Amino acid sequence: MSLPTLRIIAFILGIFLITLAISMLLPLLTLLIYSRTDDLNAFLWSSLITAIAGIVMIAPGRPKEAHLRPRDMYLLTTASWVIVCIFAALPMVLIHHISYTDAFFETMSGVTTTGSTILTGLDSASPGLLIWRSMLHWLGGIGFIGMAVAILPLLRVGGMRLFQTESSDWGEKVMPRSHMAAKYILLVYLGFTLLGFLAFWAAGMTPFDAINHSMASISTGGFSTSDSSLANWPQPAVHWVAVVLMIIGGLPFTLYVATLRGNRKVLLRDHQVRGFIGFLVLTWLVFGTWLWQNSEHSWLDAFRIVAVNVTSVVTTTGFALGDYTTWGGFAVLLFFYLTFIGGCSGSTSGGLKIFRFQVAYVLLKANLQQLVHPRAVIKQQYNGHSLDEDIVRSMITFSFFFSVTIGVIALGLTLVGLDWVTALTGAATAVCNVGPGLGPIIGPAGNFSTLPDAAKWLLTIGMLLGRLEILTVLVLFTRAFWRH
Repeated sequence: MSLPTLRIIAFILGIFLITLAISMLLPLLTLLIYSRTDDLNAFLWSSLITAIAGIVMIAPGRPKEAHLRPRDMYLLTTASWVIVCIFAALPMVLIHHISYTDAFFETMSGVTTTGSTILTGLDSASPGLLIWRSMLHWLGGIGFIGMAVAILPLLRVGGMRLFQTESSDWGEKVMPRSHMAAKYILLVYLGFTLLGFLAFWAAGMTPFDAINHSMASISTGGFSTSDSSLANWPQPAVHWVAVVLMIIGGLPFTLYVATLRGNRKVLLRDHQVRGFIGFLVLTWLVFGTWLWQNSEHSWLDAFRIVAVNVTSVVTTTGFALGDYTTWGGFAVLLFFYLTFIGGCSGSTSGGLKIFRFQVAYVLLKANLQQLVHPRAVIKQQYNGHSLDEDIVRSMITFSFFFSVTIGVIALGLTLVGLDWVTALTGAATAVCNVGPGLGPIIGPAGNFSTLPDAAKWLLTIGMLLGRLEILTVLVLFTRAFWRH
């Protein structure tokens, strides 16, 4: 990799750091509003350090002769997430005086919109710290949308090229220029965040809790301002607002833009959206009825509780309404399965994504037909795209390494002393960016604070790999990537 290429990557990372430094001023303003001066220095110094680092990186200027190739985007994408987390962890170290391991874990969990936490006492925590955690979600969510619709399809990562016509090919489909597409996506993201804030406020939350939960919901992150998560607010309206916002965050943002541009039926026609919504509603009905029959809840209460928890896990948000691990073996195993589903491509959610399950069904159906009619030429299509060999190969590769990554991290967690339930579900929830795992330690009623540092670093790596679709990071460790 040439020196001019590294310089332009450093220049872009410097811009990211300056943006991050400016973002740190909002928690500082929040502290002034709430007359909490004890944490002002933490954000002030963190912002100053981050800004200086950003200025140093952009000081040499942008080399005019350098242009980023598709392979360079792998390094830029991975480096941007890591560098941002390194500096975004500074306020947590200075406020709580926690170890840098804990601060980096919390920050990576926030930026990757995972929602796993090591912090306790959130109900009485500093408002600056709480708003900063939510902002990490919000910034990470919009960052992933941009990556998913502009970078991953071009790099042919994990089958996401299926959505190139909805995402990368903006010139003919939605917008005249790509920067206009990014502008409209940001406006949609801001609009949903504002609507979520107003809805939570009207449902019974304070304005501060409302803005935090709006950012956490639309980004499918899951950080709450209470240790009890959504259970701290018994109003059903709060729970249904969260469900709606999580679903909105789990749908493709490019389709929202297309809808605003006049294509009113694009959301209803998209195979992902129909499959995602259909799966959620069916799971709510079946699981809600089961909970109603096996608990003292009324059917409406059971349906609401199931809707919140199922939507939270499927969209990889991480909110919890009660401890669903106490519902019995069937519920625990079902929630473990739901951990892997994920939302739609081009959304803020993680997981395998619903389209991969739909494509797998198309391939299975075609193979079964081929067995019955060996000489027939069977057309394989999904969402208006032909499933050529390149797409199928990339999806198989991604799915394989997705499973291998979870298995390897789970084995590593058992080596550092964790039981197999905590290890397996912890690895799965990290790579799928869900948040809570299962069991008494990292379940919805617990957190990750008691895990050894080695386990936290393994889970941090899992969060990064899962958020960046695994192959984007793994390619950096190949010899071919670094050859001139």
